[in-house]
Amino acid sequence: MPDFFLFHVLHQVQSRRWLPGLALLLISALAMAQGTVQVPVAAVQIKAVGNGFEMDGVVQPVKQITVSAQAAGRLISLAVKAGDKVQSGQLLATIDDSETQTGVQRSQAQVAQALAELRNAQSNFDRTRDLMRQGFVSSAAMDSADAQLKSAQAARDQASAGARQAGLSQGFTRVTAPFEGWVLQTEVAAGDLAAPGKPLLTLYAPLPLRAVVQVPVSRASLVAASGVVEVEVPTPDGAQQWIRPTLASHVPGADPVSQTIEWRLELPTPAVKGLLPGQQVRVRFAVGEKQRLMIPAAAVLRRGELTAVYVAMQKGFVLKAVRLGAGHGGLGFEVLAGLQATDLVALDPVRAGLSGAQPAAAVVQ
Repeated sequence: MPDFFLFHVLHQVQSRRWLPGLALLLISALAMAQGTVQVPVAAVQIKAVGNGFEMDGVVQPVKQITVSAQAAGRLISLAVKAGDKVQSGQLLATIDDSETQTGVQRSQAQVAQALAELRNAQSNFDRTRDLMRQGFVSSAAMDSADAQLKSAQAARDQASAGARQAGLSQGFTRVTAPFEGWVLQTEVAAGDLAAPGKPLLTLYAPLPLRAVVQVPVSRASLVAASGVVEVEVPTPDGAQQWIRPTLASHVPGADPVSQTIEWRLELPTPAVKGLLPGQQVRVRFAVGEKQRLMIPAAAVLRRGELTAVYVAMQKGFVLKAVRLGAGHGGLGFEVLAGLQATDLVALDPVRAGLSGAQPAAAVVQ
């Protein structure tokens, strides 16, 4: 019976979630029918890997703001919701502008009054100047006319500034997006009362992104001395990969409650596709290198709470529980307990568990 038929049966059994006992009986029967099963093995090796520690981090957008109201009034409409994409300058919300519209009309009236007073002061100044040249008025009268003219000009400038301020306040009733991005969440609904400084919604740009990790103060010296910082992110095919941030920085102070220091790791744009704000990632700080027992990832067998490998013996394989450390991509996993450097582990733990399975030639890793 060919090997591919055995693998096909195993796949059908696992995909249909049949009873484990029935699956083992069926596979063992097929294995006995075809004879000895040869399983490739690999030696447990001592390799130099990065020395450090891992922590959980959270993905955050580098560019994220809370859009707040700048005018008081009833919120007439909220044009967006969480998850909407917005363009720069797009209308987000509208606030009742009855009060600001009244302010605009008042300021316009004040400007008109100031211009009328300025024209009157200018005419009085011109007449006084002509009479002074003819010798009919004194210098004191001229000084008074000049002071009235300058006062009228100042009143005109003040009224114009008030009109501009009223126009700005009127514009604040239309809340627009400051940049292109996505709405993360909304804080209000139509009909709520808006006030200057009250948050309306949170807006973020999808790129660039960063990983933020809270490092305990007790490990601050190790992190400062780390030569390599890596972040684990998903790949387009669903796997995981470790990448290095383009920039690593930290807040120059510790949180007084949690006693942690916030590290911000900006991620390269090509490697962050598929990441979302708030998503959890692993961050690894490496400090030098260390010697560790390593096994290939293909040798690891996980069944619920059990993590084990099949170790080659004189008469087949023996299942041994192991305690694994950090993973190092193509180098495999660190072995903290359960194996020795002289052991050979099966690279196909499913076939190694079959009756009559024997180790084949060792594969160089």
